[in-house]
Amino acid sequence: MKFLSRFYIAIIFLILYAPILVVVLFSFNESGNLSSFSGFSLYWYKDLFRNSEAITALKNSLFLAVTSSLLATVIGTLAASSIAHSKNKFYKKTMKTVSNIPMMNPDIVTGVSMMLLFVGVATILGISDSLGMWTMLLAHTTFNLPYVILSVLPKFNQMDKHLIEAALDLGCTPTQTFFKVELPCILPGIVSGLMMGFTLSLDDFVISHFVSSPDFKTLPLYIYNQTAHEVKFSMYALCTLMIVAILILLIAVNVANNKKDRRKPAKALRGGGAR
Repeated sequence: MKFLSRFYIAIIFLILYAPILVVVLFSFNESGNLSSFSGFSLYWYKDLFRNSEAITALKNSLFLAVTSSLLATVIGTLAASSIAHSKNKFYKKTMKTVSNIPMMNPDIVTGVSMMLLFVGVATILGISDSLGMWTMLLAHTTFNLPYVILSVLPKFNQMDKHLIEAALDLGCTPTQTFFKVELPCILPGIVSGLMMGFTLSLDDFVISHFVSSPDFKTLPLYIYNQTAHEVKFSMYALCTLMIVAILILLIAVNVANNKKDRRKPAKALRGGGAR
């Protein structure tokens, strides 16, 4: 049974990671041919950095991902705080349900809805160029919000409420209590929501396709346009760089979390020794 379970897991991981390994391997293929690997070369990486359109699309994607994830993290954290501190159970349940609806909604429905909203508002205001960078920023921030709330809200629920009461009794204002007591407790959830929002924004295609304009394209839109013709191997190089960047980010986060977990027992031992 152990052999079968391990074999099953190996097959699952092979199916998941085989396409990624193919992309990484052939990004170094000198001939630029999928039928055979002729030799190791960095030519396609050099060609990538000579492609100004691809670099511009990458910059646009990074700008959107960073800005929208930061905005969604701030707004989502405040929304989670409002839900967590509310004493009205009906309000809490309603807000949780409303927050979950956008995640369950198909991307194509969200994209079309946002496009109609932006075009309708622009028509009322008499704006000719209704879609562009700002509509994409609003759209990305909007679909990131539920994921931030979902990441931060459990941290509020896990927090010891007596700490807040103690801080208020000792003279802290509600604002000071939030930054000195609550923020350190919910910080892992905030970081998790920020990373999730960044990844979702960087990866999004469907919603971006409906709210974008020809003069502002993200990387997924640029790659999609490339598939209408023959895909250049420089796109394989670009995907490889993105995979490496995300892998480094995940390793850094895991290392940071492991260090925090190691510090907690050490602090507990010190506290016990002091007693």
